[in-house]
Parts: sequence; C-alpha cells; structure tokens
Amino acid sequence: MSTTRQHPPGDLGPEPDGAPAAPGGGHGTVVPDGRVRTLALGNASGIVPLARDFTRQALYDWGWLPAANADRRAAAEDVLLVVSELVTNACLHAEGPDRLRVSSDAKVLRLEVTDLGAGQPAPRTPHRAGRPGGHGMFIVQRLCLDWGVVRTPGMTGKTVWAELAAPS
Repeated sequence: MSTTRQHPPGDLGPEPDGAPAAPGGGHGTVVPDGRVRTLALGNASGIVPLARDFTRQALYDWGWLPAANADRRAAAEDVLLVVSELVTNACLHAEGPDRLRVSSDAKVLRLEVTDLGAGQPAPRTPHRAGRPGGHGMFIVQRLCLDWGVVRTPGMTGKTVWAELAAPS
C-alpha cells in the first residue's frame, strides 16, 4: 500500500498556500513569508544532523517547538525522523543529498530532499520489521500524509517529497 502520487514532470505537487517554489537553494534561504527554508547540503559534513538541526530551528521559528503537549511534541519528532530518513536515503542510495527544503502552512509541513541519484525510493515489500535496515521509506510512508518523487526531464536526479500534518 503506497501513498505515493505521481505528478507531471517538473510538478512538485501542491505548494503550501499556493506559494511558489523557493528559489534555487542557498544555505538558509528564507522567502518573505518565513514559512519556507532551504538548506544547501552538497559538500557539507555531518549532513543528517545538519538537516535535522536546520529543520528543528524552523519548527521553533514556526511555533511547533517548544511543544505545548504530547501530541505537538510527537508531531515535531515525526518531522525530524522523516527528515533523517529522507536525507539518510539520499546519502546511502543517491550519491548524497544536494538540498533540503522545508515549508509549512497551517495544515501541512512539506519536506523535499533533492539529490543527483537515478534510483527510485520505495518501501521494501514485504516489510520485515525484525530485520535491520530497509525501514526508511516504510517509516516515511507510515508517518506522512503523502510522499512522492519528482523528476525533471533532461535533468539529473530527483526530489523526494513528504508531507506531514501540522499539529492542531
């Protein structure tokens, strides 16, 4: 059971509040509404903790953290886990991540990891919970409202995106 939607080439799926995509990505780029953050990851070291810390800071700035209750804390922890899984998958299977984009509106937080790899992420089937490894996309699928992969014709790589519900 996959929640992956296929979008037309070059379409990154729905943008929060109809906002345009963030510009080409430099470290810490913020668009005027403050609800989109982009982090260049290309040659960084400690990429997974860097991506997680970057996302955590966005969650603080957007009021997800500090969490007022257990549900809000769990929502923030889910976001950080999904960031870790997407970035780790890009490191292990896609020649490393190039960029992380985090955006949010009142209902949805969207994560996008762009890489230069040719592979197609998918949950392993059958999922074997008792075995080490191979759980990344299964975790993403279970925690997210939706996720998918976008490729731009004529370009190398892809963007893996995932959307999580904003805490109520």
